[in-house]
Amino acid sequence: PLLLPRVKNSPAKALRSILQSPGVHLGPACFDGLSAKLVEKAGFSYCFTSGFSISAARLGLPDGGLISYGEMVDQAQLISQAVSIPVIGDGDNGYGNAMNVKRTIKGFIRAGLAGILLEDQVSPKACGHTRGRKVVSREEAVMRIKAAIHAREEAGSDIVIVARTDARQAVSLDEALWRTKAFADAGADVLFIDALASTEEMKAFCAIAPGVPKLDALNAIKGGRIPSPESIPTFEEIKEIVGFSAYYDEEKRYDTSRQSFLLFAP
Repeated sequence: PLLLPRVKNSPAKALRSILQSPGVHLGPACFDGLSAKLVEKAGFSYCFTSGFSISAARLGLPDGGLISYGEMVDQAQLISQAVSIPVIGDGDNGYGNAMNVKRTIKGFIRAGLAGILLEDQVSPKACGHTRGRKVVSREEAVMRIKAAIHAREEAGSDIVIVARTDARQAVSLDEALWRTKAFADAGADVLFIDALASTEEMKAFCAIAPGVPKLDALNAIKGGRIPSPESIPTFEEIKEIVGFSAYYDEEKRYDTSRQSFLLFAP
């Protein structure tokens, strides 16, 4: 009899299986093939690509919207090919309008990603750990998620859409909660509010669209085998190493809100 090759489940199906199982699922961040392999070897069931870390490792530059779509999708492909666990890619703000978002989604699908995280920041975006974040309008934020869903359908894919809002820091908790509900209504698979400030805020977040999984920062790494704080740089030191201070100083030089211009008639 003819023996057909076994068809491996898609990365997205593997990730969806994880999401459908109860409990909290740890997925550490990675920035290249080696770090992803270490995550897999440690026994985690999935991993994230960290935009902050990729910008630092690949460019040696701050995560301030400097790294491009092409560089991010290329790095994501290398990471996804290095491991057998599903990988969620950092799609930033989609790199433009709705059409750019669709291109981003389809590129991440071709790169073998199981999921993609999209945020509602303006361009250029800022890292979630930094100051000065601003978000687009409600309408544009929701349209990005709708465009992502359309791109997924057009590609015949089931890639997981992780919808993130930075409105908690940029506007208010109420605005972040409104956007989260709207993202769920638009078809997002996972919801994420960045920079929640308390347990009470987390409870309010989890009450939004109860059937949709939530993403949030965790305080411990699986197994507990982490270096002592004294043996590794602080996050502030890492930001200094990759040049955030210089980036902020340079940014001020081009801040048009602080400049005045004199116009002279001929």
